[in-house]
Amino acid sequence: MDDQGKTTHFGNQTVAEDEKAGLVQGVFTSVASRYDVMNDLMSVGIHRVWKDAMMDWLAPRNGARLLDVAGGTGDIAFRFLKRAPAAQATVCDLTASMLEAGRQRAEAEHLSDRLEWLVGDAMALPFEDNSFDVYTISFGIRNVTRIEDALSEAYRVLKPGGRLMVLEFSQIPNDGLQWMYDRYSYNVIPAMGQVVTGDRDSYQYLVESIRKFPQQDVFARMISDAGFGQVKYRNLTMGIAALHSGWKL
Repeated sequence: MDDQGKTTHFGNQTVAEDEKAGLVQGVFTSVASRYDVMNDLMSVGIHRVWKDAMMDWLAPRNGARLLDVAGGTGDIAFRFLKRAPAAQATVCDLTASMLEAGRQRAEAEHLSDRLEWLVGDAMALPFEDNSFDVYTISFGIRNVTRIEDALSEAYRVLKPGGRLMVLEFSQIPNDGLQWMYDRYSYNVIPAMGQVVTGDRDSYQYLVESIRKFPQQDVFARMISDAGFGQVKYRNLTMGIAALHSGWKL
C-alpha cells in the first residue's frame, strides 16, 4: 500500500496518514493562547508535579544541549534551563502559534538567550545526526502520525550516550480507577475546553488520543525497538501519566 492509501487514527476517527499532521496542527493552533491555562485546570495543577518529576529523573547538566520536541510553549525547556543555567535548549514544534506563545514566556522569564525555537516535524527533524545530549517530548508523542518514525528520529539526532525521556498520558493499571478517570475525561474536559477556549472538539480529540496511546510496557518495547538501551518507565499518579527513559548506547 502506498503512503496515500495508509490510514491512522485522529482520536476515534480514521483518517489518511497524510492528513493527520494538519489536523493536529489545527487543534493546537486553536488552543495555543489558552493552552497553559487549560493544562492547569484539567490536571488541577498536577502536570507541574509530573514535569518536575521528569526533571528529577533527568537531572539536567550544565553544558548539555536539549532538544524538546512538540515543546509548544516551552514548559520543559524552561525547567531544564533553570536547573542547568549553563545548558542550551531548542524547542521544536509543528505549530507556530504554540512556539510564539513560548517565545513570549521566554522573554518574560529572561531565558531567550539560551533558547532556540523552530517549526519542525517529529518524524523528520531538521537537525544533523548526533547533535543533542538530551531529547524530551512531553504530552506530544501520542499526536505523531507514526510513533516509530519519531523514535527513530530521536535516536538519530542524539549523540552517543544521549538520553531520551518521554512524558505522556498512559493507562491506570486498575479497571475501577480507569473507569472513574474515563468518566472525568470524557464528560468534564471537553466541556471545560468549551468554556475556557471556546473549542470543545479539540479537547474531545485530546481525550480520545490518550486512549489510543500504547500501554506502558508496549511503548517501552517500541523505544527498545528504535535502538535505545536501558529502557525503563515510571508511573505517575497511579498511571494517569508515565515517564519513559532510554539511552543511545
